[in-house]
Amino acid sequence: MTSEYKTLTSIQQEIDDYINQYKVGYFGPLTQMARLTEELGELAREVTHHYGEKEKKSTEASASVEEELGDLVIAAIIMANSLNIDLSQVIETNMIKFRQRDKYRFERKDGMTND
Repeated sequence: MTSEYKTLTSIQQEIDDYINQYKVGYFGPLTQMARLTEELGELAREVTHHYGEKEKKSTEASASVEEELGDLVIAAIIMANSLNIDLSQVIETNMIKFRQRDKYRFERKDGMTND
C-alpha cells in the first residue's frame, strides 16, 4: 500500500476493474441493496459490541468497527458502480445540499454566523 491517498474516482475504477475480471460481473440492484443492508447490519453489530453493553459471544468471529465500515463503503461503491453513479459528483452535489440545509442548524465552533 502506498503512502498516497487515492481519489474516489480512482477507487471506483479499481473496484470496477476488479469486478469486471469475473464473468458474473455486477449483481443486480436488489442484490446490491441486500448486500449493502447486510454490511450495515454487521457494522451495527460491531458498534453495539464496541460501544454498547452487549458483549460479543466467544464463538463470534473477531472483527472491528473499522473493518465493517470499510466493507460497507466498498459495498456502497460496488452498488454505485453497478448503477453507473459517479460518487465524486454525487458527494459534490450532496455537500451543496448539506451546506444549505444545515446552514443555521448547528452552532459553529468559531462563533461565526453563517450569513
